[in-house]
Amino acid sequence: MSVITTTAPAKPLIIGGLTAAMVAGAATAAVATAGEFAGISLVVGGAPIPASGFAMLTVIFSVAGLVLAVGLARWARRPRTTFVRATLALTALSLVPDALVGASVATKVLLMVTHVVAASIVIPAIARRLSA
Repeated sequence: MSVITTTAPAKPLIIGGLTAAMVAGAATAAVATAGEFAGISLVVGGAPIPASGFAMLTVIFSVAGLVLAVGLARWARRPRTTFVRATLALTALSLVPDALVGASVATKVLLMVTHVVAASIVIPAIARRLSA
C-alpha cells in the first residue's frame, strides 16, 4: 500500500485555520447575542447557553476541522475537495441535534444559523490553503 502525500505548507494552513476559528467564534457569539437582543431565547433543554459558549464550541470544533485538514493535506489525493465535501456533510449533520433539542422554533433556527455562520467562515478559509 502506498501513501499519497501532498505538500501544502502546514504553517499557513494552521495559522489560517486558527485565525478563522477565532473569527468564527467571535461571529457565532455575536449572532447569538444579536438573537438574544432580538428576543430569541438561548435556553435549550431548560439551561441557558451563554454567548461565550457559542464561541468556545465554535473554536473547539473548528480546530477539529483543522486537524482533519492537516491530515488530508498529508494523505489525501485531493485534500481540498475531500475537506470541503466532508465538512459540508458534517455541517449538515450538526443541524440535526439543533432540530431535535427542547427549545422554541426561533431558538432552533438561531442555533442552526450559528452553525452555518461558523462553517461559512472556517471551511473556505481552510479549503483555500489546501491543494486542489
